[in-house]
Amino acid sequence: QVQLVESGGGLVQAGGSLRLSCAASGRTFSGYNMGWFRQAPGKEREFVAVIKGSVATTYYADFVKGRFTISRDNAKNTVYLQMNSLKPEDTAVYYCAAAYGLQAIATFITPEKYAYWGQGTQVTVSS
Repeated sequence: QVQLVESGGGLVQAGGSLRLSCAASGRTFSGYNMGWFRQAPGKEREFVAVIKGSVATTYYADFVKGRFTISRDNAKNTVYLQMNSLKPEDTAVYYCAAAYGLQAIATFITPEKYAYWGQGTQVTVSS
């Protein structure tokens, strides 16, 4: 069982930055692939980024490449999402999620792959 708690959301102007954190419980955090998803009002939840558990390989949605960076600190059981050059269209509730599996990282882009989810943190980008 893994419990996830996100933090770091807020209101920021376009072009600004935020860093989201996701603290995980459990002793096997390093074995989980950790993903970030987001959901805007009236839209489906969409993949943002994922980082593998063991080798920290990363994979991003095209719309965040070059702007967002996912990282993890296994000693602190925490995964981060550094978001730079934010745009109004990045406004959404951001969720972190945990998935166990050894498949290729590109397979972890659908919500169905993830067994554990946080409660979400709101990110609002003003124009």
